[in-house]
Amino acid sequence: MTLTFSSSVHRCLRTARGVRLFTTSPLARYENVIVSKPDPAVALITLNRPNALNALNAAHFNDISRALREADQDPETGAMVITGSDKAFAAGADIKEMKDKTFAEAYMANFLANWEVIAKLRKPVIAAVSGYAHLHASPGNVAIYVTLVGKLGGGLELALQADILLAAPSAKLGQLEINLGVIPGGGGTQRLARLIGKSRTMEMVLTGRIIDAEEAERWGLVNRVVREESGVVDAAIRVAKEVASKGRVAVTAGKEAVNAAFELSLTEGLRFERRLFHSLFATKDQKEGMTAFAEKRKPEWTHS
Repeated sequence: MTLTFSSSVHRCLRTARGVRLFTTSPLARYENVIVSKPDPAVALITLNRPNALNALNAAHFNDISRALREADQDPETGAMVITGSDKAFAAGADIKEMKDKTFAEAYMANFLANWEVIAKLRKPVIAAVSGYAHLHASPGNVAIYVTLVGKLGGGLELALQADILLAAPSAKLGQLEINLGVIPGGGGTQRLARLIGKSRTMEMVLTGRIIDAEEAERWGLVNRVVREESGVVDAAIRVAKEVASKGRVAVTAGKEAVNAAFELSLTEGLRFERRLFHSLFATKDQKEGMTAFAEKRKPEWTHS
């Protein structure tokens, strides 16, 4: 499936250096997501439910899933960037939509199982996060405060599925479901523990503590804090362009091998890695890459 983009429809993204113009798909395509192409090989997925601060209700998440899956299947796309609007990345799951659910309804519908969409994509995904997001619950009241692309709760769980996370200095991250009488249900307890360890995950999940970008970087929760004037979205796009410039068969194999490390023992993981490595010798890109290196020229990938 090839993604189509209308040359007559555009979206402006404001950066520290001015306004950037990206060609986008027809606005009628998605109600809650904007898809743009800042580079022919990069798909930028922007969450766009501003009236609800990008809270992730069923309709919003369906749009996110569709946009990501289509980009994943698009032969011209080599990598994806997911980010939020100018006011919010995602304020987590929509509390109004789920506050009256019963156990039977949640259990029988396997509620939140579809949140694994990013983790199941074959092409790399880079999440761009900045600003402040705070989901706070107090008796009789839930107040949500969010600005530019920050994420907590369900929004953090969505971004944790990305392969690379970049954060601006203003980013704040946390799992605040404990303040609502529940726990993370979209992978927060599992992915956080694998990234930052048991004790730190316990602190975030059981207290609702929010950490800033610097601490997230020290803990290994984000790849790095982006301090450049151009901003975190531009940085994420640059990383995506770099990834997309490589041979895509090898990129897909590399992502598969790294993800397997979280599921397999060391012995099994090493065996799996070697098998993938061996299999790449059957590709045209391996022959081209090694020949180009020997001839001291830039490789011309055919992604085959």
